Amino acid sequence: MKRAFPQATKADVALLLEGTYPFVSGGVSSWVHHIIRSFPETHFAAVFIGSRREDYHEIKYELPENLVHLETHFIFDKKHHHSKKKMAGNPKGFEKIKELHEWFRAPGESALSQEIKSLPFYLDPVKGVHHGQFLHSLLSWEFISARFEQYCTDPSFVDYFWTVRNMHTPIWQLAEIAQHLIPAKVYHTISTGYAGFLGALLRHNTGRPLILSEHGIYTKERRIDLLQSHWIKDNRNAFQRDPTVISYYRELWIRFFEAIGRFCYDAAGTICSLFEEARQRQITDGASPEKTRVIPNGIALSRLKPLRGKRSVPPPPILCLLGRVVPIKDIKCFIRAMRTIVNILPEAEGWVVGPTDEQPEYYQDCRNLAENLGLADKVKFLGFQKITDILPNAGVLVLSSISEGLPLVILEGYATGLPVVSTDVGSCKQLVFGLGEEDEGIGSAGEIVGIGNPQALANACINLLGNADAWQTASNAAVTRVERYYTEEIMINQYREIYEGALAQWRE
Repeated sequence: MKRAFPQATKADVALLLEGTYPFVSGGVSSWVHHIIRSFPETHFAAVFIGSRREDYHEIKYELPENLVHLETHFIFDKKHHHSKKKMAGNPKGFEKIKELHEWFRAPGESALSQEIKSLPFYLDPVKGVHHGQFLHSLLSWEFISARFEQYCTDPSFVDYFWTVRNMHTPIWQLAEIAQHLIPAKVYHTISTGYAGFLGALLRHNTGRPLILSEHGIYTKERRIDLLQSHWIKDNRNAFQRDPTVISYYRELWIRFFEAIGRFCYDAAGTICSLFEEARQRQITDGASPEKTRVIPNGIALSRLKPLRGKRSVPPPPILCLLGRVVPIKDIKCFIRAMRTIVNILPEAEGWVVGPTDEQPEYYQDCRNLAENLGLADKVKFLGFQKITDILPNAGVLVLSSISEGLPLVILEGYATGLPVVSTDVGSCKQLVFGLGEEDEGIGSAGEIVGIGNPQALANACINLLGNADAWQTASNAAVTRVERYYTEEIMINQYREIYEGALAQWRE
């Protein structure tokens, strides 16, 4: 990250990006890159929000010319230079902090006051509670102590104290980012979470439109991550731990992200999802139904269509998983499925194509599992590759994920005539079997199996690779479905309508 980033004094659309483009490759980042390139007349700014600087390396994409501004912020390695001398704090401000805390506990039961939505509340020590007061004031200590006694079911005050501080500190950092961000006519966040909270602050403090596009439901995916995380404390002893009850600190983090998701939903004027089930989940989580709409992903067929004729007949016994090597993709399930597949089809290989550096420990666990199952020469981790080099050499595309939105990789596979075997996550069932009478009439483009079931995953792959007629039927359905419903023209036209409507409010 040593290269100079493009800098500007203003932009048409500011994209608010958490942990994605341009430093992380994958479906969401590819979508962002495609959106920017599809509107060459629009000047974009990109605000990248990451965890720690050391977690991200070089830019993964060639930045388009109309991306005129890029800035990065790392909310968990910022050094705080606030004075640590004893201070009293602002009593009126801490009354509002109590209101904010109660809203985090139950965001659907009340509305936040306008004062808490304003930047001065977080940045001005007279008008609100600035970061130094939250970290070091006597009122902050009293506030946290009182909340511990009132609500916490975990016996450790020290863990509670640091959890509250670490959880809420990004709010002040995001307020600082909002204060210094170059002017934009429209804000477009690609998730709720920290980027969504930033978008809501910008909306409330500039009056300019906020668009939200969710590829996966952020609160759902964060919940999965938090339930699996090892860094969250659980001080209950062995007799107190009930596996059916979420530990207090996990529940605290989950509620926090649900609340800031609600804050973003309330501020956004347009809320986009990739498929109907996701739209319904947004409504359940607090989005107003009239703001929501479904815009499926779309791909450029012209780039991938020529690859259809390059696949051998019969299709090669290559099972390809395109995705990051991270737990949410459940690579281990794919590896275990490969053990069964190789037992039946000894010539089969499993290719894992995607970045391996995001969670190195998980990657090493996956390699160890492959070796322990005698698959070191059968399961190949190929890292980042061009899909145009990979897809013509695969016989089946596999997704073993425990959470997805509407995966671009399935559409890209379909464009080359590649059937898919996927877990029943996100819109995958819709992509395989169709949605509505006309779409369903196209037929099945593969198979759907349950989450975390390597035997079912293996059987479905074997059924496709072992039956030439079934494979060809699924391939034909894949091509027809993507050409009819999931082209970039359909997607871009809908986003053009949204952008033009939002920009029209601020034409100079």
